[in-house]
Amino acid sequence: MNEPRIAVVGAGISGICMGVALQRAGFRNFTLFEKALDYGGTWRDNTYPGLTCDVPSRYYQFTFAMNPEWSQLYSAGPEIKEYLVGVAHEYGLPARTKFGVEVTGAKFEDSAWRVTTSDGGARRFDFVLCATGFLHHPKRPDIAGLGDFGGILMHSARWDHTVELAGKRVGVIGTGSTGTQLVSELAGKVPKVVMFQRTPQWILPTINKRYRAVTKKVYRRLPVLGSAAYHLNRGFFAAFSQGLVHQGRMRSFIQWVVARNLRSVEDPELRRKLTPDYQAMCKRLVVSDRFYAMVQRPDVELVTSGIDHVRDSGVVTADGALHELDILVLATGFDSHAYMRPMAITGTGGRTLDQAWADGPRAYEGVMMPDFPNLFMLVGPHSPFANHPLTAVAEAQSARIVAWLRRWRAGEFETVAPTHAATDRYNAMMRAAAPGTVWTTGCRSWYLGKDGMPELWPWSPGRYEKRIRRRPDPIDYRLNRHATSEK
Repeated sequence: MNEPRIAVVGAGISGICMGVALQRAGFRNFTLFEKALDYGGTWRDNTYPGLTCDVPSRYYQFTFAMNPEWSQLYSAGPEIKEYLVGVAHEYGLPARTKFGVEVTGAKFEDSAWRVTTSDGGARRFDFVLCATGFLHHPKRPDIAGLGDFGGILMHSARWDHTVELAGKRVGVIGTGSTGTQLVSELAGKVPKVVMFQRTPQWILPTINKRYRAVTKKVYRRLPVLGSAAYHLNRGFFAAFSQGLVHQGRMRSFIQWVVARNLRSVEDPELRRKLTPDYQAMCKRLVVSDRFYAMVQRPDVELVTSGIDHVRDSGVVTADGALHELDILVLATGFDSHAYMRPMAITGTGGRTLDQAWADGPRAYEGVMMPDFPNLFMLVGPHSPFANHPLTAVAEAQSARIVAWLRRWRAGEFETVAPTHAATDRYNAMMRAAAPGTVWTTGCRSWYLGKDGMPELWPWSPGRYEKRIRRRPDPIDYRLNRHATSEK
């Protein structure tokens, strides 16, 4: 039996999921390339104080590796990272992983991919599976004088744990999940927290309960409970998704919930500053059990005047006020449209990824592109779906990729890529459905592309998973015994 040579790029959530899927399907000739020194992806890179997942733990996991040991309803970052590392080791991935080796390029030639790496290596692979994620490259805001700050400056995704926080005045730029978690964690632990807000966020209330030892014991003894909890959460998220893609009762209900939650802010002026001017869920919802309580503390200041510039001693806002700080944290997110970059990827006919994506990232079903045979993406363009767990997306896409690999092993084809016609049709279908989603109701977010249209699947997650798990329609693909360029 002919075994494909497979390169998996990245060892975060989707890379681990893909590696396990390959192992379970009997593929052994694969290598995971990870430029860092451990597994975990975003849960390895992000270690800021207060980091917590906004998806329940019993749903934010793989169905093939249910964890009965979760400590609380919403797990902290270190616990999730520990879980991911544990899964990788349980399935023997370290033996197939090259840490500290970055894939710098991939070029398709002679029906295979020539993959080059940062250690000077160059190897040929039949398939390249890109599991590089999208919350990967920290975004640094374009603020005048940022480099002039005389205190400690760091991005939330590059937290410096050697920095002593005690006794320091801390400024946080950004009000998304990271910013709210940081403020909630630091309030009361440092003399002063200043939160610089450009856009207020809707906050979905929750209670992050801790699981007792007896609960863990029961889940260990009755694994069926873990499966039941997973599917219960899945059902809740399916209902929640209806509010994202359709105007109706669910969207109205979520709006009512977050508006009611905002009323817990007692000071009318502070409440006014924290009130968004857009519909709930237009931006990714922030889930928090303590932000509103913390932002009302006397040692927390919410600044809504725009930042004019940064100077040695602090931040100067548009109203002329100087906010003196010792530490300035950039909770400004990531370049969510970078995907596989900065890898230099060249497909058939010398077509590069930059050329293919000159007008923005696009793909067929989030996993493939025309002109790039035998190259698959996990959590690629249009895959992110609001607050839906990427573990579920990665599992569905891994199953699709394994199905193609099995067909290759059976000798059905040598190379495969979607046609331009199928890719154009797929993207046109999504664009036509986008106006009905909440993401087009009038807000700026990282969900939007260059043209202002959302780059997300515009229907339910279940509909996507059903599509991606079905047998592909042959008319949508070019399968070749010998690779040729599509004209």
